[in-house]
Amino acid sequence: MEPAENDTSSPPEYGAGKAAATVPARSYWRWRRDDFFPEPSFASWGAYRRALRETPARLRDRLAGRSTDAAELGALRRRSEHEMRRCLTWWDLTWFGFGSVIGAGIFVLTGQEARDHAGPAIVLSYVASGLSAMLSVFCYTEFAVEIPVAGGSFAYLRVELGDAAAFVAAANLILESVIGTAAVARSWTSYLASLVNRPASALRIHAPGLAGGYDELDPIAVLVIAVTATLAMLTAKGTSRVNWVASAVHVLVIAFVIVAGFAHADAANLRPFMPQGVPGVFRAAAIVYFAYGGFDNIATMAEETRNPSRDIPLGLLGSMTAITAIYCVMALVLSMMQPYTAIDRSAAYSVAFASVGMRWAQYVVALGALKGMTTVLLVGALGQARYTTHIARSHIIPPVFALVHPRTGTPVHATALIAVCSACIALFSSLDVLASLLSVSTLFIFMMMATALLVRRYYVRGVTSRTHALRLTALLLLIIASSIGIAACWGTSPERWQGYVVLVPAWAAGTLGIQLLVPAARAPKVWGVPLVPWLPSLSIATNLFLMGSLGKDAFIRFGVCTAVMLVYYVLVGLHATYDVAHGACGWEEEDDGDAAAADEDKKVVAAADVEKADAAGGTR
Repeated sequence: MEPAENDTSSPPEYGAGKAAATVPARSYWRWRRDDFFPEPSFASWGAYRRALRETPARLRDRLAGRSTDAAELGALRRRSEHEMRRCLTWWDLTWFGFGSVIGAGIFVLTGQEARDHAGPAIVLSYVASGLSAMLSVFCYTEFAVEIPVAGGSFAYLRVELGDAAAFVAAANLILESVIGTAAVARSWTSYLASLVNRPASALRIHAPGLAGGYDELDPIAVLVIAVTATLAMLTAKGTSRVNWVASAVHVLVIAFVIVAGFAHADAANLRPFMPQGVPGVFRAAAIVYFAYGGFDNIATMAEETRNPSRDIPLGLLGSMTAITAIYCVMALVLSMMQPYTAIDRSAAYSVAFASVGMRWAQYVVALGALKGMTTVLLVGALGQARYTTHIARSHIIPPVFALVHPRTGTPVHATALIAVCSACIALFSSLDVLASLLSVSTLFIFMMMATALLVRRYYVRGVTSRTHALRLTALLLLIIASSIGIAACWGTSPERWQGYVVLVPAWAAGTLGIQLLVPAARAPKVWGVPLVPWLPSLSIATNLFLMGSLGKDAFIRFGVCTAVMLVYYVLVGLHATYDVAHGACGWEEEDDGDAAAADEDKKVVAAADVEKADAAGGTR
């Protein structure tokens, strides 16, 4: 188990209690080796070799280690040295939802997938991926209300599934952040080219010496990432104001697209409706799931939200419900304006309006798309940096990236880290190379989140008996295995029904077994996912099903990236987190720590509970 992360102490140098009076304030801008690798395992080459020899034992320890709500809300937050400012409301979160989601996905992937896979049935692809996304939104909302910290799914998985599962999430979150930002920035350049009436790749630099898909250099994408990241570093509330103004303008452009598009619609363009059949619909659904990505950024802003218990459900569920409806209507409009074979893969809506004689409208659409993608990058810079901040608080990556700037109240180092990595990827890689890899990573994390929610509801240490814990584990494995089987059957031979006759009842039996055979160990304090265990179990199944609809290239890239992540964990992350968990850094053991720090953590958790109770009373 994990003695360190369960306590609530803090390093004296982080300003907790009496020690703050004797330790001088440290500069935010520091780059010593100890700021990156303060753990004893990295103190010397000899210490590192000893740590490597202990890898098997340390790995077993970390597989069993789990954090707690109190540790995430208290000890880990103090490792940032300064607090993020609690300045956001449900209004900010709602517009962050629009700003973080509506961007490159709907304007680029709709045309790409309608042309290549789904045809006019692209609207059904958005329905399928939207339903799956909403199931994940429910899971995120309950966790964000209960554990309002910047870590988002990383923090939630660390509490419920342990350090090893949290690392897998952390690695994929950083990968998702970097690739998602790069993909949107590349799309920004494509729509800028459309706005000036040039081909999509006209503003990129062709490099014939590089491999296909990586041979169009995009310095404009690099510049856009730099500008949005800089704004996100300066202020969260100011970024929110810029976002909601830009998003409001963006919504007006979307309204224009829908009204003008239906005015030039022709139902004949909907035939044939599914040119590649049902498999084409779900293949497209797995790709356009990227269009819903970004809502998890809202959960990372819980630490800066004034009343998480009220504001997060309103902001997350409200914005995602509206966005799902908008996506479906926009996909239908595009399919009715042109035959699917004539849809442009890169700038679908602009070209569609030009084809019906509204050539001037392509500039309105291109400008709206640019605004949308700019807000996606802006909100992404905020949310992704907060993921990275909390990951650094755990020492999986160097803790210098956990620091919050004392003047701006924002994680400047973490924002810069994601921006630099994203800019390097955006300079070289095309959108179609990026989108499928991003979809695999996103779907995988959302599947883990649904699993973690079931664990949270049905397992509590010291409450759940060993028999019930083993029963829950077996039933969860049955749900996951049957869901993988369903996805595999669909991917290999979708027309054969024999496999589904066995696998679908197996999934239902696993879910029903949890409901009937495992007593609930915890109830949500304020807001909870309805119909547990069925909705989380369905979320597991739909996310794995959509993953199975992706091509093998996406899984090859995902496998290579995962292998690199695991090498990093074995060589670096494992030893850093082991040292922290066992007090080797000098601040994790409560007996040796500052009592004032422990009291402060208790106050943090108590304040969160009072806030939840107040919110619950206000909604009765």
